[in-house]
Amino acid sequence: EVQLVESGGGLVQAGGSLRLSCAASGFTFDDYAIGWFRQAPGKGREAVSCTGSRGVDITYYEDSVKGRFTISSDSATNTVYLQMNSLRPEDAAVYYCYARFGNSEYWGQGTQVTVSS
Repeated sequence: EVQLVESGGGLVQAGGSLRLSCAASGFTFDDYAIGWFRQAPGKGREAVSCTGSRGVDITYYEDSVKGRFTISSDSATNTVYLQMNSLRPEDAAVYYCYARFGNSEYWGQGTQVTVSS
């Protein structure tokens, strides 16, 4: 069974930091492009940051998070992280972990990030 389980969300003051984690299981982690999306109330889901699969050296960051967020992964534990620094109120959203290989894609259940001003 494929699972993506996020953790690490919470309430933080503007300017603070959070680290999100996504534990993946049930598929070959390194074969998948993996990353993070977010969805704020009343808005569509947007890509925040993604990395390519093994051998594909591509990393994407949405413009507003460049220089503040860092995506990383640990193949030994099949975990992907999103380090979020200098958080802003507009970063508040439900953050979803995402994995894709060809036509197969998987989503986590989401973790809430709230940023107080």
